Amino acid sequence: MNLAERADRISHSPTLRIAALAKKIRAGGADVLDFSVGQPDFPTPVSAKEAGKTAIDDNRTGYTANEGIPELREAIADKLRLENDLDYPPADIIVSPGAKATLYFLAMALFQAGDEVLIPSPYWVSYPEQVGLAEATPIFIQSEEKNSFGLTAAELEAAVTPRTKALILNYPNNPTGSCYERVELEALARVCVEHNLLVISDEIYERLIYDGRTFTSIASLGTEIKSRTVVVNGMSKAFSMTGWRLGYAAGPSAIIDAMGKIQSHSTSNATSISQWAGLEALRSAGDDVNRMVAAFQERRDVMLARLLAFPGVTCPRPAGAFYAFPNVSAYFGRSHPGGVIGSALDLSTYLLDTAHVAVVPGEAFGAPGNVRLSYATSKEKIEEGTSRIAVALEALG
Repeated sequence: MNLAERADRISHSPTLRIAALAKKIRAGGADVLDFSVGQPDFPTPVSAKEAGKTAIDDNRTGYTANEGIPELREAIADKLRLENDLDYPPADIIVSPGAKATLYFLAMALFQAGDEVLIPSPYWVSYPEQVGLAEATPIFIQSEEKNSFGLTAAELEAAVTPRTKALILNYPNNPTGSCYERVELEALARVCVEHNLLVISDEIYERLIYDGRTFTSIASLGTEIKSRTVVVNGMSKAFSMTGWRLGYAAGPSAIIDAMGKIQSHSTSNATSISQWAGLEALRSAGDDVNRMVAAFQERRDVMLARLLAFPGVTCPRPAGAFYAFPNVSAYFGRSHPGGVIGSALDLSTYLLDTAHVAVVPGEAFGAPGNVRLSYATSKEKIEEGTSRIAVALEALG
């Protein structure tokens, strides 16, 4: 059977592949500690779960409006206005089955052959694949560890060409946890306005931010940048609703309308039950989020301290999300009975086989010297897992 060429251009999600391999080893009886999964280990807030149950009991289980139920779109508009200083009418908001789907519909609506899309590296694994599926070309801008992996205005300016159409900006960042100060965003916004670039602002980790920091959406920095920006967010990370599959976008009317057309012929509306649960999460789950953020900050501190105790390892302090992204290249060239560590992929495989600890190799994120560890797990598991890693690293020749 001959598959379409586009299917051969993309690969399976490496994060999901690692998680599946860890699950397989665990099914064989091994005690695997999984630092690969990008989802909170907290339950969905009770109020959201009850709203979902009520929707089922009230038989609100049919199709909804393609772009989302009016109540949820209005609540999202209220959230953006009150929390992010962004004024969007509900008509300029679309609800989709997950932020990943939101980003895919956006890529399909905006990009085509001949377009270049700037992606700061390290990057979330699906950005280049989605750009490629739209037949555009992903252009990677390598950020530096000394800048906590944040994109600078100078780096952005140097990457722009006549074919550049858009910048994908993700912060807090997956996989690095990096974020931006307002002044840094203002500098990036000036470059985007000057070159008439579209900005896809992926803010899915917006609420998961630490050390008293304040989140600023780049779209809030003035009418010129707002008119060029699509804000993407969702319920998965902040409200621990990954399985509910609920994301949204807000932006210029023409773009949101185009996304709606594509969604109408693919997934149609997001699940009705999830929408009612998401509405209640926005209305009443703030305290649940605050408790989760406090726990993540404590876990981050534990994981970071233990990673930095490994000889040769460096790791910027994550400002948000729930990932650490240490540089482990000091262990390349070291040997073990099964071979030589030549890459982050080799090291990740060695740790899974030897220490039964799952991490994601940096090759998946455009950073082959690093690995990603999620601290969306208990402090006890973080301590146990990093202890196992320490033993495995010490055993390398």
